[in-house]
Amino acid sequence: MMKTLLVRGMLAGLIAGVLAFGFAYAFGEPSVNAAIGLEESAGHAHSHDAAPAPSAEEEELVPRDIQSTVGLLTGVLVYGVAIGGLLSLAFAFAQGRLGNLRPRVTALLLTAGAFAVVFLVPFLKYPANPPAVGQPGTIGSRTELYFGFVAVSLLVGILATVFGRKLADRFGAWNGFLLAAAGYLVVIGVVAWLMPVVDEVPATFPASTLWSFRTASVGTQATLWLALGLAFGAFAEKALNREATVTA
Repeated sequence: MMKTLLVRGMLAGLIAGVLAFGFAYAFGEPSVNAAIGLEESAGHAHSHDAAPAPSAEEEELVPRDIQSTVGLLTGVLVYGVAIGGLLSLAFAFAQGRLGNLRPRVTALLLTAGAFAVVFLVPFLKYPANPPAVGQPGTIGSRTELYFGFVAVSLLVGILATVFGRKLADRFGAWNGFLLAAAGYLVVIGVVAWLMPVVDEVPATFPASTLWSFRTASVGTQATLWLALGLAFGAFAEKALNREATVTA
């Protein structure tokens, strides 16, 4: 059954990746193109009459039209399949331990929690930025801060789930959930306050372009996680029902 769930999780991730790609291409790429245009125009203004035009070797290795289509699709699909596989493992552990819930409900609860812990909360602290935002010399430190915060958020989320299960046995399911959620928010709020603030958005960067890019980033992730939860929930419930019928 574990192998069956893993395959179905990866298949659900593939489906979710296709849908997320469609959303990202339709709503995210226009703001990326606008930001790249701003970056190129600013670079041209600064280098005008000051340096020769870049040579072919200095030009981007992958053309922009490939980046926005095949490159984007490949990245989203790999991400979706990987997340789908991890979701199937988490589902195999959680099913039956969160109460007498249908597999569809368990899958949706897991994906909703993972979306909040892995993406949404870290995004609120370190939101995604389009091209032309951020200093090239700080890419490494910004990446480390973001993934460090993701790791802390995930760890605190797992601990909150473990303690929430114990609190549910003592105070009831709903009260246990509220106490666990409150504990997570308090701890992660303190961590976010202690971690450095990163704000490298130029004052001249258009707020509408920044807003469009960030909302598209959230929409892409929300599309992927929602589709993943719905698809995997349906696949898992069908597989478990079939297994119960065979063993009956």
